[in-house]
Amino acid sequence: MSDAETIYDVIIIGGGPAGFSAAQYASRAKLKTIILDKSSTAGALAYTGHIENYPGITAPMSGKELLDIFRRQAVGFGAEYVETQVVGVSLEGEVKEVFTMGKAYKGKAVIIATGSMGRKPTIKGEAEFLGRGVSYCAVCDAAFYKGRTVCVIGNSEEAVKEAGYLTRFAATVHLISPTPKLKVEEHPALGAANLKVVLGATVIGIEGGETVEKIRTSDQDKKESELSVDGVFVYLHGSKPVVDFLQGAVELTENECIEINRMMETPIPGVFAAGDVTCTEVRQVVTAASNGCVAALSAEKFIHHRSRRKSDWGK
Repeated sequence: MSDAETIYDVIIIGGGPAGFSAAQYASRAKLKTIILDKSSTAGALAYTGHIENYPGITAPMSGKELLDIFRRQAVGFGAEYVETQVVGVSLEGEVKEVFTMGKAYKGKAVIIATGSMGRKPTIKGEAEFLGRGVSYCAVCDAAFYKGRTVCVIGNSEEAVKEAGYLTRFAATVHLISPTPKLKVEEHPALGAANLKVVLGATVIGIEGGETVEKIRTSDQDKKESELSVDGVFVYLHGSKPVVDFLQGAVELTENECIEINRMMETPIPGVFAAGDVTCTEVRQVVTAASNGCVAALSAEKFIHHRSRRKSDWGK
């Protein structure tokens, strides 16, 4: 079977504790499983500097270190891992499709585990210029800015990586950090000759005509200035469920959460959700991992038409 014809048993969207837990249980159940993860360095757990209350760890570690363990376990059990941004889905048919910039993935079941670090447009002009110079995906839109000037707003490793990607296309990339220090101070992307880092600056406005023409910033002394740019890539984070890629394919609550039952099933057969994207009342790594386990066992039951879920104890 060629790659274009591959049909996975389970496609997991999101590489946090819920997604990787689901991948472990699905792949251990001999389901052909793939994880589509926007970034290995993004997400609530990846940004956590210190964690010591996850069962089984014997010493404090960073969230990124724990996430790396989850990833290695999932891949070790046979799950495929692809770092890519999901931009759309088609979930109604017997075979579901998940679309990325590079290709479409087909599967019998989909588990949505994208977390809740999404945000509404908060910068003046951000919503107005969305699609006309404002973007949330460098991989999607970098080619439009070949030889031009752009800025990236954010201080995370994800923002640094995306700025580095843009330096391959744009003539100049300004990385605007709202804090005096980046969250990652050493990264190959920071060595690009056409990358300029601006620390301690808040973008307070995005302006232009038909498309973006400039941004307005304010420094720590409240001094305002302007910077001419052709594109603005926003990598700030909030606490809203990350569901923009669904584009109405899954019914959401008034708080834009994915509604599920206690077995992580959505109203769409073969579609499950786990973790903070469901707006669970308790947002802890251990509860997200638990959700992922339940979602995977429910997916296994759905795929094999079982009347009961298969328990997965040590083998």
